[in-house]
Amino acid sequence: MGFVKCPRCELNYIEESEGFCKICKREMQGENSSDDVELCTICNERPAMPGKDICLVCLKEMNAANDEDTDDLDRDGETVETVDESAIGSIDPVSSMDEIMPDINDDIPEGEYSEIENELSLEAMSDEEEEDEREDEESE
Repeated sequence: MGFVKCPRCELNYIEESEGFCKICKREMQGENSSDDVELCTICNERPAMPGKDICLVCLKEMNAANDEDTDDLDRDGETVETVDESAIGSIDPVSSMDEIMPDINDDIPEGEYSEIENELSLEAMSDEEEEDEREDEESE
């Protein structure tokens, strides 16, 4: 008595005397698989809410325990970490985009800017490659 692949799914091995694997039999009978249900990561007893990793009961318990800390919650009811400003140091906040963006025109003279742009141009690079290929063909 040997094992063969299931003729329906061709994934699972069954004994030669069986017709289909257990999974295919369940699907053919119309039974739904409950393997897709994720359990709560806190209690591991109840199914987690859709889009969350905890169940409703654990979420309510967490909210009840954090009622006095409502300042640290965002719109979804999830906890937001606060950063101690003394740990950051004396960093000045950026007030406008002018402080972030460097002034390119001051760094590069106008005459050199067009030369640099031509050197970095993809068209110029492709033209140079074509010339190199032509020279290689002519030399052969």
